[in-house]
Amino acid sequence: MTLFESPAMPDADPLRFDPDVTRALAFFRAQPSYAVSPLIEVTGPDGLAVLVKDETGRMGLGAFKALGAPYAVACLLAEGWKAETGEVVAPARMAEPEFRAFTARHSFVCASAGNHGMGVAAGAGAMGAQARIYLARTVPESFADRLRGLGAEVVRAGAVYEDSVAAASADAARSGATLLADGTWEGYTEIPKWVMEGYCVIAEELRAAFEASGEWPTHVYLQAGVGGLAASMAHMIRAHWEKQPELIVVEPEAAACLRASHLAGAPRRGEGPETNMGRLDCKAPSIVAWAALERCDVRYAVLSDAEAQTASTTLSAQGLATTPSGAAGYGALCKQPPRMAARPLVIVSEGPA
Repeated sequence: MTLFESPAMPDADPLRFDPDVTRALAFFRAQPSYAVSPLIEVTGPDGLAVLVKDETGRMGLGAFKALGAPYAVACLLAEGWKAETGEVVAPARMAEPEFRAFTARHSFVCASAGNHGMGVAAGAGAMGAQARIYLARTVPESFADRLRGLGAEVVRAGAVYEDSVAAASADAARSGATLLADGTWEGYTEIPKWVMEGYCVIAEELRAAFEASGEWPTHVYLQAGVGGLAASMAHMIRAHWEKQPELIVVEPEAAACLRASHLAGAPRRGEGPETNMGRLDCKAPSIVAWAALERCDVRYAVLSDAEAQTASTTLSAQGLATTPSGAAGYGALCKQPPRMAARPLVIVSEGPA
């Protein structure tokens, strides 16, 4: 498939996730800010060596989300350009005045618990488009300020994340802006698959590193909100890694929607109070992510706020500053260490707020 050329029709199976990581890699390798994120080692429980994929410096945004929404923005604009002109655009042409005149007419809207909104804002700004980000009252004002610094308009809506999702959807229906969510629900599945395709770059970077070293992890811990990162990683690991690890999906106790869905055999909410794992505080799963995880032989773990805070503090003391959300995988590892000789891998998904 030519770069940015997508199928003419939506997938016949809305829950099918079949990413093209070569397309995503080609896009990012054309970006001056792209670099493979570090793979480092920290100390875990009882002196266990723990591998860490450190996303805290990813492309200037300080989180793995830099790989999701910016890529989806580029894909959507390229698809729109093709529909209008009949031409397939390459990344090198995206800075040309004719393409920028086209992108300036486009706006993207989303809800965010923090990092996804920054990805949308950064992606839209890089392409010369506009972004409008809806935030619930639980999102810190520091995130709102960062969004404004990236050129986005910030709108406060609702008490919780789901309220801001509804407000963003209503905005898109009213204004004609493109809704660019990282979650999926019935009737809305195709655009977030591009977000997830961008996340697949992390798994491919890791596959290349482990193939070169020959030292594969035995366990991989994947934190989840709506589940986009966890499902993307799990899919790529099961489809492309030579040595297969145990996969553990980690959620807050107060928002364990993917575990609830797994136990029910259908998408279910995970109810609970507000959690300090703000970027994981999502009560309803992405139905595409849930379906992908069901095919990937994963197990689930939950984390309390206290356990997540301890994990964040422990990593920060080792020189890897992060939040309870970013440290959730490490927290689950510390809560229940592997019983066998292990080489665990965690994703530190974001830097400090």
